[in-house]
Amino acid sequence: MTLSLEGVGVWFPTGQALTDVDLVAAAGRPHFVIGGSGSGKSTLCAAVTGLLPGSAKLTGQVSVDGHPEPRRGSVIGVVPQSAMTCFTPVRRLGGQLAETVRHLRGERGPEELLELVGLEAGALRKYPHELSGGMVQRAAIAAALAGDPPVVVADEPTSALDRDHSRDIVALLTGLGSDRVVLVTTHDFGVVPDDADLTVMLASRVVETGRAADVLTTPEHPYTRDLLAALPENGLNPLPADRHYGG
Repeated sequence: MTLSLEGVGVWFPTGQALTDVDLVAAAGRPHFVIGGSGSGKSTLCAAVTGLLPGSAKLTGQVSVDGHPEPRRGSVIGVVPQSAMTCFTPVRRLGGQLAETVRHLRGERGPEELLELVGLEAGALRKYPHELSGGMVQRAAIAAALAGDPPVVVADEPTSALDRDHSRDIVALLTGLGSDRVVLVTTHDFGVVPDDADLTVMLASRVVETGRAADVLTTPEHPYTRDLLAALPENGLNPLPADRHYGG
């Protein structure tokens, strides 16, 4: 099972958001996409999941095992950047998950989905605002799995969490199974597993791809080196204002 992007470009009325992006994510090898704000990570997720606004123009091809235009929900499960947006605030979690399962004709019920993501069944009786940030994120992943999709795309799933909870969520996503493709965007190098695949984006383009352990220890692109140098553990060095990274 593979998710493939071939020459994908996205244009908005305000300008280009993705430029000639090629990417392959395979089942059993979680694929992380990292880059600064405005690099194109969220637009890439929207292009894959079919959530681009009507004003956007998409070129190139997104496919799953060679089949273009994969269906959201049954083929691609979506974990949005803000987990709370998954749920209606005035309805309990259980009813919303049950409705999602019925719509997608899933085989797992709400309790089984919660067990899959490490939540107790009691959460089904709660409203979304009664759950902690980490619990809501797990519930969002449960909703993404309701149709048992072979592909899961998570856009910045750890952005509202501390480091410990972020690692827990990443471990949950990467442990979803050897037969499922998992694509995760993040701004946090620290949560990327060494054995994952890692793509680095800059200004709408892919600038480097490889095994995470290799990219993070011996980066080839100067932008990746500068991003790593900006981490607290590496001295918080600001990105050089006069650096031109090229196309």
